Amino acid sequence: MNTFSAQYETAKNNSIEFMKNGQISAYFEALLEMNKYKRLMLAVIAN
Repeated sequence: MNTFSAQYETAKNNSIEFMKNGQISAYFEALLEMNKYKRLMLAVIAN
């Protein structure tokens, strides 16, 4: 769970930086990565 949380935060920080730099494609990829880790964290919590 802690690793998912850390990876989620890393993806979140990356997405913010990508948006600031105007890298829209990379921003969307980071959002998808955030969504993946969020779903994994919810799955761990549910079990």
